[in-house]
Amino acid sequence: MLILVINSGSSSLKYQVRDVEAGEVLLEGLVERIGLPQGDAPAAVPDHGAALEIVAARLHEVLGDRQVDAVGHRVVHGGERFAEPVLINNEVTRAIERLNPLAPLHNPAAVLGIRAITEKWPHLPQVAVFDTAYHRTLPEKAWRYAVPDWLYTHHGIRRYGFHGTSHQYVAGRAAALLGEPVDEFNGVILHLGNGASATAVKGGASVDTSMGFTPLEGLVMGTRSGDIDPSILVFLGRQGMDADALDDLLNRESGLLGLGGSNDMRTLVEAAEAPAAEAPDAGADDGAVPGSGVDPVRAQRALEVAAYRLAKYVGAYHVAVGGAQAVVFTAGIGENSSPFRALVCEQLGALGIELDPELNAIRSKEARTISTRGSRIPVLVIPTNEEQAIAEATAELVQA
Repeated sequence: MLILVINSGSSSLKYQVRDVEAGEVLLEGLVERIGLPQGDAPAAVPDHGAALEIVAARLHEVLGDRQVDAVGHRVVHGGERFAEPVLINNEVTRAIERLNPLAPLHNPAAVLGIRAITEKWPHLPQVAVFDTAYHRTLPEKAWRYAVPDWLYTHHGIRRYGFHGTSHQYVAGRAAALLGEPVDEFNGVILHLGNGASATAVKGGASVDTSMGFTPLEGLVMGTRSGDIDPSILVFLGRQGMDADALDDLLNRESGLLGLGGSNDMRTLVEAAEAPAAEAPDAGADDGAVPGSGVDPVRAQRALEVAAYRLAKYVGAYHVAVGGAQAVVFTAGIGENSSPFRALVCEQLGALGIELDPELNAIRSKEARTISTRGSRIPVLVIPTNEEQAIAEATAELVQA
């Protein structure tokens, strides 16, 4: 069964074709700059429909006469309605669109992708797989905010959580690696990329997660602040900053970028490890590592703040699951940054966690253990594969 997986952005369309039974990726690619003019010239790809024509040409080039059987869409926000993948029809599309205010950067793009597929291939089954769905098992004590009830009943203000497709996939892989049934697995999953979240998994289900009403809450991320005293926003509003400026500040100018001058973990690690890290003036331009523009002291500070915040969540979620059987790193930073993993784990000694430096330094795309044999809680690195999870969910629903 061939599944086309679509991840639509406002100006991009990422795609992958998977043979689900064979577990093979037959084709993948990215169409960028959708609707964006190039200088004085009009956009080369005016809309998502035009992007899909590019994808269709690639499909014919690679697959020939073979046809895809269904399309699986990544949809960031499913609100309270969608607790599992669903077959898409007009009513579902409209329901996803009604959730646009909860994910203004993501859901509108997903709707564009869905409608482009519907127009080109109207009889092709489509499935929506929601980032929020895995977290619908959160108990009320975890998803409630301590605010007046009308904010929830009238506006849906509650904690939803995100990266659910990744967390669910990795929890299953972690349970298998430990030889445990997934419904008996208790662990802490750390999805660390430009966006980052931690999830407490108990009995294979999400019982708490660091992202909340939006993906802004929780950990220090590439450009997002994560947790912050809400009164800071009140203060800045009184200083004249409007909602759009505050949104830019917290979502696009903060996090590692705001603290360290870069949202690239590799750049920050390289800068922090440079000899110039002992420069006396942390703010001086001449203290920056040549070629990076990043001051070593600021870089080190950013890493320490991010690692400390993450370690606190691990400790809290160890309690939430009644004792974690594993702490699992995944996604771009989690899978590839051994220095950052070490910085986090060195703060978890109270949990009996002990990292093996040699195992941690190994670069591999395989699931593996990076803690010592004497570590009270195993530390795992498991590559995530959201596209595979979406394809499998799509195939299962279409064949049901």
